[in-house]
Amino acid sequence: MIRIVIAEDQELLLEAIGSLLNLEDDMEVVGQARNGVEALILANRLQPDICIMDIEMPEKSGLEAAEALRSTGCKVIILTTFARAGYFGRALKADVRGYLLKDSPSEELACSIRSIIEGKQIYSAELMDEDCKSGEQETEVQELLADEQNLAKTSTGQSSKSGTAKSYFSILMDKIKLPTG
Repeated sequence: MIRIVIAEDQELLLEAIGSLLNLEDDMEVVGQARNGVEALILANRLQPDICIMDIEMPEKSGLEAAEALRSTGCKVIILTTFARAGYFGRALKADVRGYLLKDSPSEELACSIRSIIEGKQIYSAELMDEDCKSGEQETEVQELLADEQNLAKTSTGQSSKSGTAKSYFSILMDKIKLPTG
């Protein structure tokens, strides 16, 4: 069983991601935090395999929390809505294993978690800084992009970069058979 802590300051999204991941047979959300400080407390107390964090949260950002967790053995996935200059390089330095868009399909998140547990790194191409796409890191980044494209094809049966947070709610409602309207 893959043990997961989720940190997200938007309550509805925190609960939706947690509920979706708990529907997976091989995953269990053991803790939910609303900021980076709570995430660190939960991660240190619960010793999860994966910590999924929003990049921008109150009290301590997801990147700051990832830096603090670097030596604990907990693998970190950062979720964000859009790219900001310098964040990708900082995520690499913090040994973040996944750097993904929030609007990716839920199946892609579940597949990413499994791949990261197996030792892979998954980074969304849309989130990478232009500086990281050339120069010394070019080969490594190209390999990571290839992994991400293979993951997207595996998780959806076709290459997909679309989806929204709204799709998480629709999928959740379908899986638990509640009316969406």
